[in-house]
Amino acid sequence: MRARGIAPALVAGLGIALVGVGPSARSVDAAGVVHVTAAGDYGTHAATRAVLAGIADVDPDLHLALGDLRQAVPGTEEAWCGLVRSEVGDDFPFQLIAGNHDSGVDDVHIDQFAACLPHRLPGAVGSYGRQWYVDVPQADPVVRFVLISPDIAFTDGTGHYVYAEGGARYAWTAAAIDDARATGIPWVVVAQHKPCFSIGAKPCEPGADLTRLVMSERVDLVLTGHDHLYARTHQLALGTGCTEVVPDVFDPDCVADSDAEMVRGNGTVFATAGTGGTALRDVDPTDPEAGYFGAWSGANVDPTHGFLHLRVTADRISARFVASATGTFTDAFTIAGGPAPPNRPRILRQGRN
Repeated sequence: MRARGIAPALVAGLGIALVGVGPSARSVDAAGVVHVTAAGDYGTHAATRAVLAGIADVDPDLHLALGDLRQAVPGTEEAWCGLVRSEVGDDFPFQLIAGNHDSGVDDVHIDQFAACLPHRLPGAVGSYGRQWYVDVPQADPVVRFVLISPDIAFTDGTGHYVYAEGGARYAWTAAAIDDARATGIPWVVVAQHKPCFSIGAKPCEPGADLTRLVMSERVDLVLTGHDHLYARTHQLALGTGCTEVVPDVFDPDCVADSDAEMVRGNGTVFATAGTGGTALRDVDPTDPEAGYFGAWSGANVDPTHGFLHLRVTADRISARFVASATGTFTDAFTIAGGPAPPNRPRILRQGRN
């Protein structure tokens, strides 16, 4: 199916296949309440099973798996999918985006995971597991999820996914966001494996251009994994006094709202949940970017595996971190009130990949 309003030439020009719907596609709550869980960085540990069991207990409409599903064991994709299905059910929408360890570099590949955990939501556009988006529910949607793969280098000949301004993947992402705004979808959530803001060990691998894009478009929420910890920023925004976010530098002018009850349209929240089961890593409260963050947990601070649970309606995102059996940390925040940001299509510079 084709997205409402997005240019067919843009989709075709990227060589993107339209996503099909897997068997037994589920429908979302007809009352307009979307329940979503999200986490990345799983493996096959006891903590992984605890997280998957916790997701099953919540019984969301869909789960966003934020990459790094099963590392460095060739030919184990089907076994890992079987582990997931054993906990959440055979037809549950366990929706995938690639991490760096799913790119083929460790002889496991996102396409194999996508074959055994197929797409199960109707109306999506793109290349499932790599770069795609979907409106939920399909009729009268309250949220568009845009899933992308910045700085993922696939080994199957499709290459390194770069989201530099002027390039095709940047343009695809901007168009997906712009179309959601133009068609009146209340919320836009971007999901990708690698974060830009970090209170752990990771640099801004997705790049400044993509981060500037999501902030200038006032994307409501950006979900990531990669850092094996939980970290959630304040609401951040570009504007007077903050025309650019510089990695590893804290600028208080970039903080639009520093409490846990935020207003829609004022900025973007970035939440990393690399807590799906892989061994946790330390957070660094002395990191220069720590001032951007409102909550965190890692191996050295309240170590907890778990997932983020979102309850989305037309006028509110309510989010909380749900601990699995391996910890007790929690976090909660809301984004509500205020109109959705206006559509502000980007003027793109051409010629960059």
